[in-house]
Order: sequence, then C-alpha cells, then structure tokens
Amino acid sequence: MTLAAASHGFLSPTGVEIAFLLVGLVTFGAAVLTVTTRQLVHAALWLVVALGGLAVEYLLLTAEFIAWVQVLIYVGAVVVLLLFGLMLTRAPVGRSPDADSGNRWAALTVAAASAAALVWVVVDAFRATWIDLDGPAAGSTAVTGASLFQNWVLPFEALSVLLLAALVGAIVLSRRAKAERTAGPPAAPAAGPPVAHGADKGGVR
Repeated sequence: MTLAAASHGFLSPTGVEIAFLLVGLVTFGAAVLTVTTRQLVHAALWLVVALGGLAVEYLLLTAEFIAWVQVLIYVGAVVVLLLFGLMLTRAPVGRSPDADSGNRWAALTVAAASAAALVWVVVDAFRATWIDLDGPAAGSTAVTGASLFQNWVLPFEALSVLLLAALVGAIVLSRRAKAERTAGPPAAPAAGPPVAHGADKGGVR
C-alpha cells in the first residue's frame, strides 16, 4: 500500500476504480435481492452473484489469492451447502409465504446500523491509505496464510462449526419430516360393545 499522490484525487478516478464502483453496485443489488426475495432457491442464486461480485472486487484490488479463495470456498462450497440444506429440508421451489417473518423493519434497522458502523470503521482506519492498482500484486500467499491461521484462526474454526451445525440440523429436520409422513394419522380408538338402554351401575332394570 502506498500513500496517495498529490495529483490523484476522487475527482479523477482511473478505469479500475470506475470498474470497482460498478461491480460494487451490482454486488450490493444482488445482496439486497438475496434478503428480499421470497423464493429460497432464488435467494441462494442471488447469493452466488453477490459472492462472485466480491471475488471480482478482490481481483481489482490485486488480491488474486483472496479472490480465488472466495470463489472456491464461498461460491463453490458454502452456496452448495445451502442448496443441499434446502433439498434436505424439502423447501418449496416457488414463492414461500413463510420466508417473510414480519420483522422487516427491525431487520432493516439492524442492517443499516451494522453497515454504517462497518463503513465508519473501515474509512477511519484506511482514510489516507491507497493501493497502487497499476503496480504489482500486493501481498503473497505465505503472508496471507500466516495472518489467517495465526490471527484469525478462531473465527475460521467457528465458521466451520457453524456450517457443520447447519448441515446436521438440515439432516435432523428432514428425517423428522420423513418419520411423520411414514407414521400417518393416529388410529381411531376401537369401539366398545353396545350398551343396552336403561342399564346403570346397579345392573339392568
């Protein structure tokens, strides 16, 4: 990373910066469609577009290794795991009224607050730092791997446990639904012998 040159500014963007902005808008639109559509399969496919857009952003930032990791792990593994979970739980392919919980405004408030906090932290941390996009690729696989498995190993393993728990939960839900369909409706109680009219506890009158 290098400091910004005196001749460079926000009013004179390069072609790479314009492409970065356009891909970011496409990624943002795909992310919005992921959380607003009522078709679960479409949500998973829009998630593929959003994660693929992030991979393109990494490529534009000369982080080729992170870009391919994004494609292999998130696009190639996480989305496949989500689709596998949808198939195991027999989720509806078309519109699903259960996909809307009615808490849209609360979710929108939390999402906007989280996005604002994340943008503020990133801008404050990298306010005067620039990446030379026209130069050689910054960083290496060795440095990235060492940082990931030394400083971020706990979040990495926590994500692995979370994905494993999601897969186990999908299997449990699918087996429970299958068992309920196999058992069928409960049998009606057997009818007892007919009782003569006029009978009481003391015998027959």
